[in-house]
Amino acid sequence: MKKIPFLNFQPMHEQIRSEMQQAFNEVYESYWYVMGEKLHTFEASYAKYNQTRYSVGVSNGLDALILALEALGVGKGDEVIVPSNTYIATVLAVTAVGATPVFVEPRLETYNINPELIEEKITKKTKAIMPVHLYGQACEMDHIMKLAEAYNLVVVEDNAQAHGSSYKGKLTGSFGHVNGVSFYPGKNLGALGDAGAITTDDEEVAEKIKTLRNYGSQKKYHNEYIGLNRRLDELQAAFLSVKLQYLDQWTQERQQIAEMYNKQLKDTNLILPQVANNADHVYHLYVVRTQKRDELQAHLNNNGIGTLIHYPIPPHLQNAYKHLGYKEGDFPIAEELARTMISLPLWVGLGKDSIKKIQSILEPF
Repeated sequence: MKKIPFLNFQPMHEQIRSEMQQAFNEVYESYWYVMGEKLHTFEASYAKYNQTRYSVGVSNGLDALILALEALGVGKGDEVIVPSNTYIATVLAVTAVGATPVFVEPRLETYNINPELIEEKITKKTKAIMPVHLYGQACEMDHIMKLAEAYNLVVVEDNAQAHGSSYKGKLTGSFGHVNGVSFYPGKNLGALGDAGAITTDDEEVAEKIKTLRNYGSQKKYHNEYIGLNRRLDELQAAFLSVKLQYLDQWTQERQQIAEMYNKQLKDTNLILPQVANNADHVYHLYVVRTQKRDELQAHLNNNGIGTLIHYPIPPHLQNAYKHLGYKEGDFPIAEELARTMISLPLWVGLGKDSIKKIQSILEPF
């Protein structure tokens, strides 16, 4: 029985093997491996792609969010509104700068933060809103940006999973004051190692982040801030520049695969992904829901179909955040999603026959 893995890089990377090898050779032979031409080229290209004035390459997506918050002056005593349904990195960034996460439930249909519930969580301590474009679907950003303006708050988009997604025609990662993006290998635009970036239209903030990522220094041995080493290296920047040229093509293929899933699975009892009005979905993940999630995962695994659960424990119930005092039942929608969601295989090169096979195995559910 031929197995279908949850994720398979081979078809994507075979398309661009020679270009990636050429990129490696160029970096290798340049003898310049940190903060060089490849980094600057990628930063300019990604800023243009994301329709922002600036992009700053950094070490990973979590560091991108931390740097965004630091550059905006978010810190101890501040509160940051975050979704209760998200990957832990969103919350880690908030606590890393000394601020307190304030959770807001998602819409059950789209899994993204419910903008209608944000205002009731705003206090005098609220400094920022951090929407997460989860699984590849854009949040309802017009409502969020209006709230931010009304209450004089900053917005930091967690755009780790939604490269190229949009809301009302405007790209994710271009709404907020400063935004963080991840290029972890499994992302729609993935490096061959850890990598990330921030996007912004604010020149002063972009320059501050460039300094913070480099030991707090613009000129060697002259340190303006207490910074850290959070730089994106030349090799990953070179790889990303190659892959960026294919991102729109790969996004279209992901959307076509998701549409095939929608057609093949419409008569099952699974709850399929729903997309909000005016939102775009680039399907970093194809997530379905069922009350028989664990039984379904075992059934698929026994039939050679790989799956993952994103995410089995919501942030407020993680041991790392038990000091916040939350308990089971405090955020019932996030907890319901954690109990019922499962991600099916979706990768560039996943063919129609594979989807039909998955559908046939899913029929009992």
